[in-house]
Amino acid sequence: MTTHAPARKTADKAPAAPVRSRALALAVLCAGMLMIILDGSIVTVALPAIQQDLGFTSADLTWTVNAYLIAFGGLLLLAGRLGDLVGRKKVFVAGLLLFTAASLLCALATDQGTLIAARFLQGVGGALASSVSLGMIVTLFPEPGERGRAIGAFSFVGAAGASIGQVLGGVLTEALDWHWIFLINLPLGLAAAALAWRVLAADRGPGLRGGADALGAVLITAALMLGIYAIVGTAEHGWASGRTLGLGALSAALLAGFLVRQARAAHPLLPLRMFRSRAVSGANAVQVLAVSGLFGFQILVALYLQNVLGYGAAATGLAMLPAAVAVGAVSLLLSARLNARFGERNVLLAGLALLVAALGLLVRLPVDAGYAVHLLPTMLLVGGGGLVLSGLTTLGMSGAGEADAGTASGLFNTTQQVGAALGVAVLSTLASSRAADLTAAGRPAAEALTGGFRLAFAVATGLLVAAFALTAVVLRPSK
Repeated sequence: MTTHAPARKTADKAPAAPVRSRALALAVLCAGMLMIILDGSIVTVALPAIQQDLGFTSADLTWTVNAYLIAFGGLLLLAGRLGDLVGRKKVFVAGLLLFTAASLLCALATDQGTLIAARFLQGVGGALASSVSLGMIVTLFPEPGERGRAIGAFSFVGAAGASIGQVLGGVLTEALDWHWIFLINLPLGLAAAALAWRVLAADRGPGLRGGADALGAVLITAALMLGIYAIVGTAEHGWASGRTLGLGALSAALLAGFLVRQARAAHPLLPLRMFRSRAVSGANAVQVLAVSGLFGFQILVALYLQNVLGYGAAATGLAMLPAAVAVGAVSLLLSARLNARFGERNVLLAGLALLVAALGLLVRLPVDAGYAVHLLPTMLLVGGGGLVLSGLTTLGMSGAGEADAGTASGLFNTTQQVGAALGVAVLSTLASSRAADLTAAGRPAAEALTGGFRLAFAVATGLLVAAFALTAVVLRPSK
């Protein structure tokens, strides 16, 4: 039994908003997410400049990213549920305003502590806005064809934001200074919040008393934050350290307590009935694997371009541009049509196969790679990610009705962030360890680094193969 049929029935009961107003609402949601995604990629390019200006050590510098990831990933599920209870429009606008205010604090930061604290607040704001976006799209576009096109547009914005962020981050950092990567959020955030308040339809939930599970909220937020904290710390402490194992065990215990609580609570934060849908549970599981491989690829290729081939920040962003353009074009122009004709599962399998081929080409990457010969084919094949992201989003939100669309959106975004954190932590650790071993064996620095990246790309390819197999087995059509 799945929750798919009741969800569609619930959505069909609500009168559809005029086409123009729904298009404007989608544009506002995409604009808000563009700012958040833009910031995520723009910061990574500016890290060396931030380190030099504020005197970060290499270990402390990671907290400018980790503080954001911990808050963002840890609060997504709770924020999604808050949207269902108090209104998704209110939560979305509040998230945009908090993210914008925190961006100003980041830009004004003159010491490490202020910047890290402001990045944490950015993560909180990003979680509030991101957690309810897909839920609002689901309720805005109940008809499958329209919903598919809307999700394709949303995926396109994600790819465009990541691409623009890498290019813009390099340009702003080199032409001005790193403070401007945060100042650019101010006009974007204020405009998006104002338009959202004006354009998005008001929605009213039952209120906090109608379904607040305070204990469940504490358990899942603590579990996710501790889990992500343990993952992002593996680069410094290692996977087998007492710190990593202890935090991992505590996170698992809190997660187990949360699941027990959800099975017994009168108003659970995450209704376990959602996992009865094979599409929902399977899509979230596949997403962890697929995003781990794909997000790790983005980070590692950027490091290879800079540390081995000697590209600058702006050149690295431009080199990654074809991948983002390919993903965006496939998401916007092809994904909805292909999903409607062949079904999300078949299109998802095709997209995963393209990603396996893309990353497989990097397993034998040479030290002196030529961009056109060795990297451009991978960048173009990564366009398969547009099929993967839209298919997973459609399947992951397929069981969401009006009452729990925010929760389903928060869950889907949570598994996405967990996959990203795992991918970066696992693959970067493997690459660093392999490079250190090769250096100790007397290999030149460039060759040692390339050897580490090859191993990481091989593991990333394996993660995508596992995602393909899981899709084939778990997401089979119901008989």
